[in-house]
Amino acid sequence: MEREHKIKIVRIIISSVLLITAVIIEKLISLPTWQLLLIYLVPYLIAGYDVLMESAENICHGEVFDEDFLMSVATIGALCIGFFPDTSNEFPEAVFVMLFFQIGELFEDIAEGKSRKSISGLMDIRPDTANVLRDGNVLTVSPDTVKIGETILIKPGEKVPLDGVVTDGNSNLNTIALTGESVPREIKAGDGIISGCVNIDGVLKVKVEKEFGESTASKILDLVENAGEHKSKSENFISKFAGVYTPIVVFAAVIVAFLPPLLSGNFSEAFPTWLYRALTFLVVSCPCAFVISIPLTFFGGLGGASRSGILIKGSNYIETLSKTGVVVFDKTGTLTKGVFEVVAVHPDEITPNQLLHLAAHVERYSTHPIALSLKHAYPNESDDCSVENVEEIAGHGIRAKINNDIVCVGNTKMMESLGVKWKDCSHAGTIVHVAINGVYAGHIVVSDKIKDDSKDAVLSLKKEGVDKTVMLTGDREEVGKFVAAELDLDEYHAELLPADKVTYIEQLIKDKPRGKSLAFVGDGINDAPVLARADIGIAMGALGSDAAIEAADVVLMDDKPSKISKAIYIAKRTMQIAFQNTFFAIGVKLAVLVLATLGIANMWMAVFADVGVTVLCILNAMRTLIVKD
Repeated sequence: MEREHKIKIVRIIISSVLLITAVIIEKLISLPTWQLLLIYLVPYLIAGYDVLMESAENICHGEVFDEDFLMSVATIGALCIGFFPDTSNEFPEAVFVMLFFQIGELFEDIAEGKSRKSISGLMDIRPDTANVLRDGNVLTVSPDTVKIGETILIKPGEKVPLDGVVTDGNSNLNTIALTGESVPREIKAGDGIISGCVNIDGVLKVKVEKEFGESTASKILDLVENAGEHKSKSENFISKFAGVYTPIVVFAAVIVAFLPPLLSGNFSEAFPTWLYRALTFLVVSCPCAFVISIPLTFFGGLGGASRSGILIKGSNYIETLSKTGVVVFDKTGTLTKGVFEVVAVHPDEITPNQLLHLAAHVERYSTHPIALSLKHAYPNESDDCSVENVEEIAGHGIRAKINNDIVCVGNTKMMESLGVKWKDCSHAGTIVHVAINGVYAGHIVVSDKIKDDSKDAVLSLKKEGVDKTVMLTGDREEVGKFVAAELDLDEYHAELLPADKVTYIEQLIKDKPRGKSLAFVGDGINDAPVLARADIGIAMGALGSDAAIEAADVVLMDDKPSKISKAIYIAKRTMQIAFQNTFFAIGVKLAVLVLATLGIANMWMAVFADVGVTVLCILNAMRTLIVKD
């Protein structure tokens, strides 16, 4: 691409020098019109041969009405107009129009190249090789040949090629390409590691858990590459508008050229004047300013968001995100850290250690954060207990047979379904009740921690014009009330099953202000139905989560709630710039079109109305790439 840019710049410079030379020759030497045409044809063809060829090729394919066609007709007409009786030649104008059209195209190419470069540079996260341990030897192979279960070696400075678990070594990871955050992330044996990060200072051995094609880096790259397929309503409108608009202005130019001379009674005398106006009309009417700048604006918005660790799946989601009026949060892992700790053990008839012991065994195979907190509180699993018939009951808890006893661990709904009389607790947190053989055995209090920037995130959403913030949680009423009060949320609903969340979302969608959209923010794993039902689903803290990347419309590559308001800000700013370009381009063109028809605007003014406006719109569109911290 850079080579093409250099060639085009050289052509523009040569054409400009030859144009100036031709003008000097015309002023100093009196030559016949056809000889002057030959002199001006040299810079004209150097500047615009590709435009003429592209126009001819499109006509052969039945695609007549585009900007190349308009430029070709207008400039060829300007070259020919000097051969009419009692007219002066417009050779310099013809070359100048083509020259400036190419300058506008160059600006477009450079701007789009910068947008693509910002994304591709950010997303240069998929390495070409992996160091795999086989038969005691380290082999450098292509990552797509490494199988699940094999061990890879990652040296300092290397990109992580595949997702897996660290089996040996300690290091720090640079995750800026994924999260937009420059602070390194510590990693040690037992921690999960995802592709796309850069190993900073230690040697790591990693057991591979996903094939290369299913790795986080591959999925993110696919997401970015396919983002262009999802066009916004504005982009679709511009494409359809250009398809209708261009033929109309061509026929309008024909009418301007022929109708007034026919009505004047002296066609041969009036025709050159009105032909010049029609050619000026064609140059002005070229729709490239908004056809180019609007898609470029959205593309830049996607790039700017990516640089901040916000992956938006398409420009249509930018448009929806910019209209966000209601933000609905999941609690665990979104507003809270999702790191649970056992803060109190209240047994009934048995010892605290026995209560923890039974709860930990029942939750042994669960990956739920609360289950993990119970297992951490009682880590000794190597005892003589037999754990059988483990059964998870959705929305209630888990039941298992331990040493011939039926132990049920779950919420109050589970206790009530068993007919067990449970005891309430005044502690803030999630209450995990335990029953043995249908008899209440006590409860354990597990507490989650609110994220450091959750409160600021809610405040910044209000500043971005969000009307309502709501939290939906499966946690008990007391916990939901506590978190909502701490974060100053407008509304909360607790003790919800996944189906209940969908019901609440549907009601909130009905009640939202007209013209506003509802965003749901969740972890993308347990909340897939709600993410799908919302106007726009945002996966929060989804680093490495396949389900989040697939279910959500927007993926925030770290766990900071503050990125939600930033995503909305980027979307609003992108839409503002798109509207600025649209109204500016159409406004200037309409004004000059009227002036051209009245004979007030000349070809030079037409050039500004087309190429000048295009360049200004492109420069404005490039602002979307710049996102302030």
